Amino acid sequence: MDFTFSEEQLAAAEAARGVFAGVAPDAVPSPALTTGAVAEGFDRDLWSRLAGADLLGLLLDERYGGAGLDAIALCQVLRESARVLARVPLLEHSAALATLQTYGGAELRERLLAPAGRGEPVLTVAAHGRTGHDPAGLAVTARRDGTDWVLDGTQTAVPWAFDADLVLVPAHTDADRTVLALVARGQDGPELAGQISTSGERLAELRLRSARIGADRVIEAAGAWEWLHALLATGTCALALGLGEQVLRMTGDYAGKREQFGHPIATFQAVAVQAADRYIDLRAMEATLWQAAWRIASGAPGALPAAGDVAVAKTWAAEGVRRVVQTAQHLHGGFGADTDYPLHRYHAWAKHLELSLGPAAAYEETLGDLLATHALS
Repeated sequence: MDFTFSEEQLAAAEAARGVFAGVAPDAVPSPALTTGAVAEGFDRDLWSRLAGADLLGLLLDERYGGAGLDAIALCQVLRESARVLARVPLLEHSAALATLQTYGGAELRERLLAPAGRGEPVLTVAAHGRTGHDPAGLAVTARRDGTDWVLDGTQTAVPWAFDADLVLVPAHTDADRTVLALVARGQDGPELAGQISTSGERLAELRLRSARIGADRVIEAAGAWEWLHALLATGTCALALGLGEQVLRMTGDYAGKREQFGHPIATFQAVAVQAADRYIDLRAMEATLWQAAWRIASGAPGALPAAGDVAVAKTWAAEGVRRVVQTAQHLHGGFGADTDYPLHRYHAWAKHLELSLGPAAAYEETLGDLLATHALS
């Protein structure tokens, strides 16, 4: 097997590094010093630069102005974005577009994909359910009313909802299946209530009260929600990996300069062993990430459905990124909590990513269910 990245995938990562090179992780107020959101909206200037570099339509076909790449390329870009804590809805927007392209109707694709691939309109996804612990596909109900669909229910912790033009919402029907509805900001029915993430970013509780959605903005294809959720979870793993790698690099730089008893603390065995353990965490996070991304991108069969690989990757990402930032805080001493130093921001983002789309325990349960229902030869 060939485990190397393609030239196109590497080029996407290189383009992302160029765009993110000038992004400062501390460009907004510290979440530790802010009672509300650290900013009203996402980084529009960075969003424009991503659009100019053709990184918003990575997964779109060339006919829609995209690059025609896959989930692996997207994860390469997300990995780079997390190194600088890029404040843009890149994952949600890209995943929504890819789902619309794969499962949406022809009219919807022709109307929406090309302009969205240029960054206008902006899309996000409601994928956390009513409480963050219950299945997101069951938090909202959808029923037919003539040619339209009517949505009722609540989705919590919707990222960038106050800035997005469209929210892709999973909803459960009385036929025991999940559809995906595009809910427009400002239309009758949806209401947004502000929430704040541990990272200091503004989230939203999306309340749907008899929100009427035209049939042309509803995806009824089987498997669409499961595919979208898998892509979101895998993208979250890429964000956790990029963040963890940057934190370990910061820790190595600090430990190489900080001296005790006349020697850099990096030369102490206790410090070196802890850093080595975290390096092993990151390599496990990376290996499981690319396995999950490859299953999504290729559709290749395996001993378990692709959801099994996603569950393994998300378990490693959630547990691994938590251990990385905790060790970094420990090895930095009091300096790690200094709000003039960016490490505490990475810690706050890591806590958000750890629980995003569900904690490790939820994915361990998913993996257990899959192992119980699929015999392994």
